[in-house]
Formats: sequence, structure tokens, C-alpha cells
Amino acid sequence: MNTQSKIEWTERTWNPTVGCTKISQGCKHCYAETMALRLKAMGVRGYEDGFGLTLIPERLNEPLGRRKPTVYFVNSMSDLFHEKVPFAYIDQVFEVMREARQHTFQVLTKRAERIARFCRTRSIPANVWLGVSVENRKQGVPRIDFLRKIDVCVRFLSIEPLLEDLGELDLQDIHWVIVGGESGKKARPMHQSWVTSIKHQCDSAGVAFFFKQWGAWGSDGLRRSKKANGRNLGGRIWDDMPTCIDCV
Repeated sequence: MNTQSKIEWTERTWNPTVGCTKISQGCKHCYAETMALRLKAMGVRGYEDGFGLTLIPERLNEPLGRRKPTVYFVNSMSDLFHEKVPFAYIDQVFEVMREARQHTFQVLTKRAERIARFCRTRSIPANVWLGVSVENRKQGVPRIDFLRKIDVCVRFLSIEPLLEDLGELDLQDIHWVIVGGESGKKARPMHQSWVTSIKHQCDSAGVAFFFKQWGAWGSDGLRRSKKANGRNLGGRIWDDMPTCIDCV
């Protein structure tokens, strides 16, 4: 099932797997888990096991049926590089992405070591972007070095939820950075200084910067609705997208 997405930096989602397990602080209040349990209660096919990892091979060819060039976020409800997803199945996902050359596919993972191992012996199609989640210094920042080693047209960081000041980042060979705060009733606050530090580093390194949301907490440190907090940073919306002259 591929659906139109409300995620600001993509157009549609495609979930050939669903479900996951938590491995870091960024997973603590996982939106996908909450949604999966809701879909299970509604009887939606594919979510019979709730948030348990489930491969759904009947969804593999869905992007091939859409001719209009589209930006797809792959596995918004899972992690394609979860330890229980066989490389043979991941190969099938990548083969579909290779064949659907009219689309752009964004693959995001917290399993940076596993994605680096997978890509070590495979060529990545030019229409596939690879990214890692970076929520904090201890668990998130080390993933960047694994991503940097992968030969791919676009490498990106999803710094959401941003849980602390990340300090100085090495953005060499990184093309795009997305930053966002956490949403939900138990959301942890994000400080404006953490965001502006990343923004300045992106400017210095020539990296495209996309500010996704404040989340449940505003730039003034007060808790408000997501709608009230919005995406404004320093008086404007930052929605830069990556460019790569080699993506042909």
C-alpha cells in the first residue's frame, strides 16, 4: 500500500515491510508504533501483528504501477534494514527501485552498520537516496560515519527528534539535513540553539537544510499545539532539497 504522505519532505510512502523494534532514544515515542496499533484495531491488512516486523511481498511492485514521477519515502512504518529483514528481500526492494527509474526513493534507517554492510557489495541506483537518523550524540552521530562510506548519489540525515545539542558535526559528503522536534503528549523539548547550530553548520558545509517542525514545543520553550508551533525558524521556512550533478 503506497499512500500520499503528510511528511513535509516527501510525496508518498511505500511500505514493503511494516513493524520494528526499538533500539535507541529516538525510538522511545515512535509514531509508527502508535499508528500500527491503531491500524491493527481497525483490521487493516498487514497489521495483524500490530508493530511486529512483517514482510509484505505483495506490496513490492506498487511503485511500478505509478507512472507520474514521485518522491517515495520507503518504509515510513518500519526500518528496511531491521536485523530480521533478509538481504535477499532487501535486494528485491532495491530491484524495484532500480526498475522504477521515474521515481525518487528515500531510504532512512537507524541500522547504519547493516546498511553499510549491504551496500558494500552492491551498486545503488541513482534514483535512491540513503539516510540515517541522528537523534543524539551517543547513538545517532556515529551513524553518520557509516553512511559516509556508502557510494550513493544523495546521503541525508534525519535529525528528528532532535534530543540534545549535537555539537560539531562532520558533514563531509552529506548532501541534505532534515531537522525536527518531537510531537505527541510525551514529547521531549527541542531548543532553538540546537537547531540554529545545525543550520549554521549546514551553511558552512554547503549542505541543503530542511526544517520540518518544532513539534510539541515552540522555539520559546513553551508547549503548544503542533499547528501553532509550525515550521518557522528565524522568520522563514527552510525547505531546501538536495541536488547532485551525478544523479543521471
